[in-house]
Amino acid sequence: MSWLIGSILSVTSSDKHNPAKNHRFVGICIQRSGCGLRANFLIRNVIDNQGVEILYEMYDPTIIRIEVLRLEKRLDDELLYLRDAPQEYSTFDPNMETEPYIEGAPVPINTIKVKLKPRPWLERWERKNLKGVEDLGLPERFYKRAEELATPWEKYDLMKQYMKTVPEEEQNQIFAEIQSELQNIEIARKKLKRKRMFLKPTKLA
Repeated sequence: MSWLIGSILSVTSSDKHNPAKNHRFVGICIQRSGCGLRANFLIRNVIDNQGVEILYEMYDPTIIRIEVLRLEKRLDDELLYLRDAPQEYSTFDPNMETEPYIEGAPVPINTIKVKLKPRPWLERWERKNLKGVEDLGLPERFYKRAEELATPWEKYDLMKQYMKTVPEEEQNQIFAEIQSELQNIEIARKKLKRKRMFLKPTKLA
C-alpha cells in the first residue's frame, strides 16, 4: 500500500552493526523527496518529550518492513512545520495498531489546522503558502514581503526539481564534465578557425 504525506507509518529495520537486532519506529510522514533509487521519506514522532525524526532511504536494504498504520493525506505537500508546533501534533503511540482501510476507497483527507508555537520559528512559514496551519497572526508587512518573494513557477521547473534529487558530489561531477566538454568544443572551434584561415585563397595582385 502506498502512502501520502500525513500518513502514520511503522518502519522496521535491522541494525547494520547487529543484523539480528531489529528496530521499529512509528511516526507521521512529514516529507517525501527524491526519485528512483534516490527516493527517501522522513517520519516524525515525539519520544520522551523530544521530537525525533528519522530519514529513510526508500530502497535501503536494512528496511525489513514498512506498514501504513493510518492512511490519510494532509492539506500540504510537506509537514516540516510540525517542528514548530506543540508536541501533541507529532505524538503517536509506538504500539499503534493498523487502522482498517478499504482497498480502492478514496484516501481520507485530514483537514486539521495546526496551530504553531510563537516565533521564532525554524523557517519563515508565512512564505510557504500553507493550507494546514492556523492563521499565523503576523503583521501585514510579513505577508506583503512573502508575496514579493513568491516564486510559484518554480514547481514547474523540472530540471530544478531533478537537481534537488542529485547529491552535491554528483552535481559537481556533472558540472566538471560539462565544463570539460565545453573546453573541448572551444578548442575544436579554434582549430577549425585556424584551418580555414590557412586554406583561405589569397588574391593575386
